[in-house]
Parts: sequence; C-alpha cells; structure tokens
Amino acid sequence: MKRALITGITGQDGSYLAEHLLSQDYEVYGLVRYNDRPRAAAMQHLLKDVRLIDGDLLDGASLLSALNQAEPDEVYNLAEISYVPTSWEHAERSGQITGLGVLRILEAIRTYSDFTGSRNPGPRQIRFYQASSSEMFGHAEEAPQNEHTALRPCTPYGAAKAYGHYLVQTYRESYGMYAVSGIEFNHESPRSSPTFLARKVSQGAARIKLGHQKQLRLGRLSSSRDWGFAGDYVCAMHLMLAQDEPRDFALGTGLTHTVKQLVELAFRTVGLDWHEHVVCDTSVIRIAEADNLRADPSKAAEELGWRAETSFADLVTMMVEADLALAHTEYDSPV
Repeated sequence: MKRALITGITGQDGSYLAEHLLSQDYEVYGLVRYNDRPRAAAMQHLLKDVRLIDGDLLDGASLLSALNQAEPDEVYNLAEISYVPTSWEHAERSGQITGLGVLRILEAIRTYSDFTGSRNPGPRQIRFYQASSSEMFGHAEEAPQNEHTALRPCTPYGAAKAYGHYLVQTYRESYGMYAVSGIEFNHESPRSSPTFLARKVSQGAARIKLGHQKQLRLGRLSSSRDWGFAGDYVCAMHLMLAQDEPRDFALGTGLTHTVKQLVELAFRTVGLDWHEHVVCDTSVIRIAEADNLRADPSKAAEELGWRAETSFADLVTMMVEADLALAHTEYDSPV
C-alpha cells in the first residue's frame, strides 16, 4: 500500500486530494500546524481516515520529522498563503511559506532520501508534487499559457510561487529528484474559502435569495479567469506522480469566463436578477491583477490523458446549491 503526505490538508485541494488517494487505497497523512488543529477537527468528517502529523513549512526540522513518521512514497505540497490580497498585506510571511517553504520541504526530502549530491537517487526516493500557480504568469506575454510561457509575476504571491516553481526544476535537474510542478489555473468548489471570488459570489447569491444578505459588492466585472472544479485537478496531481519521468504540466480548462458571466449564472440559479443586488465597488479592485490568464492544457491531455471534466455552468450551479443548503443550516439551526 502506497503512502502519501499532504501539506495543506485542511484546505480545499488537500481535502479533495485526500479523498481521491484514499479511494486509490493509499495511506494518507496530513501535515498540520499545531494551531490549525481546530480547523482540522472541523473537517474530520471528510478526513476521518487521514492521519494528522504536526509540522510547519517554517520549520525544516519538523518537516524531516514528519517524513520519518509518515515514510511516504509521495509528498504533495499544497500549503500556501493563497489569497492574493493577503500576500500584499503580509508579503514577508507569504514569501516564507509559499516560497521558502518549498525549499525547506525539498531539503527535507533530499535529506530523508539520502541523496549524496550525485545524480543517482538513494534507495527511498520520494516523488514530490508542487502546486504552482497561473499567478506566476502575471501580465502574461502570450495567451493561452503553457509550460514554456515566460513567468512575469505581478504580486508577492505570484513571485513566491515562481520561486518555488524554479526550485523544483533546480532540485530535479541537480539531484535527480522526482519533483514536478502542476501549474494550476483557478479552480473552485463548495469547499473554497468565501474570500475567493467565485465562492464569494455563490455564497452571496444564496444568502440574498434567502434574505440573509442585501447586496454583493464586487470589483471589476470584466475580469476573466480560467475556472475549473478542484475535484478534477487533484486527479491530475496524482497522475503526474504516476509517470515514468518527472514533467511539469499546465492544468486548466482552456476556457475563460468573466466575473459578469459568473455573477449572471449564480443569480440565475437562484432565480434573481443580479442587477438588483450587485454593487460595483472600486475599493475591492486589487493593487495589481494578473490578466489574460488562460491555460493551454494540451500537454496534460496528450501525456496524462487528463481533462477538466466539470463545465463552468455545472461548477457554478454546484457551488450555489451547496451554499443554499449551508445557508439554510446556518440560519435555521436553533441556537
């Protein structure tokens, strides 16, 4: 039975990946910081078969200890400060976790696997997956973007992700490690945080429908993104570590939709006219925003046999219906 260690286990991607790997008969371990255990406990209904290990991407020794406890065949690094505005407010911490955290975990794997500095890996080689991001492309020079598109990050988050992405290439080429990066475009689900745009919209539409919220304040409605379903993307992560040779892949739908289209569909799902409830607020617009981001997932389709299966319409409907159910529970439950 294979073993996997997942950082960011309490997040959206971590929970979907854990479920997927458990369905493939893996033993799954999740790395959690001590002060995140209350959050992990709240998700225990999803992660009841996951074994939790204390560790922190700020502490290399704790990562090596986690590897010794889990003895994994595969490590998936999904931990990050992923909300872009937060990376501006806490730029140094974002760099420490999202960027240098990758260095610490690669070093822990190198030490654990007994790499000697030669290109011949030791007997216990771990396969490593790094969650890179389309935010690395920033003000992209071309569209769509693929594995060879130049990186031009325009936020601290994108820059930290680019640093981690290049580290994976460096350790793969210098030490012969099986280390890969999935360049993930926007992917959402009912489990994403309401701080993220798509979930903010689905939650807002549901709450307005039930009379628990009056308005939804948004920034630029013309902005577009390549949005997919997180549950599809974790399958690609697993496939990438099952290949004979380590290779990076761009993971996305290859289609873009505007924020306006997202809003229209969400409010249509609850039978409301979005014009009556959505307010454009310039204070919500970001300092710098990556633009024209659209994946070219052809390499993943050809070499992994992977495609994003869930349509944009199905994704938005799924999220709104889940938020309707959640809002009923939150507001109708007795105190």
